[in-house]
Amino acid sequence: MCGMPQQPPVRSSHTPPSRPDASMSLLTNVMDHSLDDGYAEAAARRKTEGGGGLPRTLRAKLGLAAGLVLAALVVTVGAAQARVAAPVVAKERQELIDRIDQESDAADKLEDSVDELRDDVSARQREALKESGGGDRSELVGILAGATAVHGPGVKLVVDDAKEASTGGDGDPRETSGFSDTGRVRDRDMQRVVNGLWESGAEAISINGQRLTALSAIRAAGDAILVDNKPLVPPYTLLAIGDGRQLSTVFQDSADGLYLHALQENYGIRTSISVQDELRLPAAPSVIVRTAQPKTEHSEKGTS
Repeated sequence: MCGMPQQPPVRSSHTPPSRPDASMSLLTNVMDHSLDDGYAEAAARRKTEGGGGLPRTLRAKLGLAAGLVLAALVVTVGAAQARVAAPVVAKERQELIDRIDQESDAADKLEDSVDELRDDVSARQREALKESGGGDRSELVGILAGATAVHGPGVKLVVDDAKEASTGGDGDPRETSGFSDTGRVRDRDMQRVVNGLWESGAEAISINGQRLTALSAIRAAGDAILVDNKPLVPPYTLLAIGDGRQLSTVFQDSADGLYLHALQENYGIRTSISVQDELRLPAAPSVIVRTAQPKTEHSEKGTS
């Protein structure tokens, strides 16, 4: 034994025979997995949810169609209801229009009646003035009270707004006195002009055909000037009966005439005055005295 050489032990190994297609692993993988995992998962999900259901796009189209049908049904029902209610609404509207027309006619009749009564009162007042004093005195009272129409010489004064009215006063006294537009004639301007004409000797005055009396009021409503609650539209034409030349001179030299001239120079308000040989002024619509009472013999004894 000692003379025989040692041999290394031989390790036994059992290697399985290799497949003949081992070198074709990629092709084998493709054949074994012909479908992608994602496609397989989707197919399994569709099968679980109901098998052969409708495609998603088809379901969306059917849902849209159902919604359109429902909307059309709602519109049709609404139109039918409106068609049924239309005669009732039209009838109520016509009844309302008829009522408005009736009330408007009634208001017009009442206004005509008021005008007739006012004219009757004015006529009776004029007749009472003639009977009370008689002669020239009653006529003079009627003229001064504005109860009778008058005519005679005098002056014609036209006052108009500036061509381009400007706003804002920047501390100007007209603005601080309540004037919002320095290019417009205001009620205070007209008051000063009328008072200036009275003071200068005018015996009767009218503005745009409205006769002024001792009870007349000149006020403002927004940008409009009211005379006895009747709006005036510029230009404002004032007719004053009196000694024409003297009345014109005295007025233009008075404080109110100078005030009007200052409005013309500083604010562009347009004015013109002319002497007239013949003017005609209407009577005042009505002369109503609410407070003053005539002096009688009984009242004289009561005060003594």
